[in-house]
Amino acid sequence: MKTYRLTGDDLTSLICRAETVLPPETGEVQVAMKAAAMNYRDIGVASGIYAAAANLIPLSDGSGTIVAVGAGVEGFAVGDDVISCFYENWQAGAATPDNHRRSFGSERDGMLAECVNLPVSGLVHKPASLSHAEASTLTCAGLTAWTALFSEGGLQPGQHVVIQGTGGVSIFALQLAKMAGATVTVLSSSAGKLERAEALGADHLVNYRTTPEWSTAVMDFTQGQGADVIVEVGGPDTFAQSQAALRMDGTIAVVGLLSGVEAPLSIPLAIARRARIHGVTVGHRQDMLAMVRAIDVFGIKPVIDRHYDFANARQAYEDLPKGNHFGKLVIDIGG
Repeated sequence: MKTYRLTGDDLTSLICRAETVLPPETGEVQVAMKAAAMNYRDIGVASGIYAAAANLIPLSDGSGTIVAVGAGVEGFAVGDDVISCFYENWQAGAATPDNHRRSFGSERDGMLAECVNLPVSGLVHKPASLSHAEASTLTCAGLTAWTALFSEGGLQPGQHVVIQGTGGVSIFALQLAKMAGATVTVLSSSAGKLERAEALGADHLVNYRTTPEWSTAVMDFTQGQGADVIVEVGGPDTFAQSQAALRMDGTIAVVGLLSGVEAPLSIPLAIARRARIHGVTVGHRQDMLAMVRAIDVFGIKPVIDRHYDFANARQAYEDLPKGNHFGKLVIDIGG
């Protein structure tokens, strides 16, 4: 079987080589991978920004078919189609250092291989309505959007959501928010991407290049009340505007840091708005199961911008940081 590994701390160390896959151990299944999806976190792992295991198989997000089952496995069988969770130990409930200590594609091997052995604690069944390529996008971006909106944001029908950008998390947030009956404002610097967001159901569009004080526009859209949930992906360049655009008792779900790692916080404004500022570390397996059910019921289709052959996986790493995509980049692995 062919497997990609990061043998150093930069992209030049991404090597594809043949390896023998051992039989699955107790509590594991062996999965023939069909597709894997890219996230910005994977760029950080490849470049050494995030600490990761040595000689790592990268990527947290993948979908495939079980081809062998280890001892003690219940609920999964040969032939089942499955997708990875982000954490193998976070099953439900509150986040803890223990349930966050091992994530796929960082602290332990991930999905960029033709065949992998995975613990069933880190898997769920694939949504029946999705292809493997579509399902592979759910693990990180899809679940992060779900957690931001529902588990942390408590989103209700009729509320207002602000979504920054049109990358993987942002497009999932748009689709899920519209599924829940929310009004959605999308921010982008691209007129073309804003048009595509409108086609997916966005109610309000703001070009943040021509309208840098976009919080004023959000206040206009909400009759001066502000947004109930803001999906914050930008970091320093956007956080002040997120605070200014927030409704009282609203939530800023911090899911990204595209423009840096330090952002200004107006403490008086945070107090006045009774702001809930919540960091989102993807989510747990029970929320993954809930999201999968919702996707099947409502027929949500993940947006894939580009597909890459397994042999050309390095190109996906090179393309993602350019920011030209709308939705997700997927690497096709098996037939």
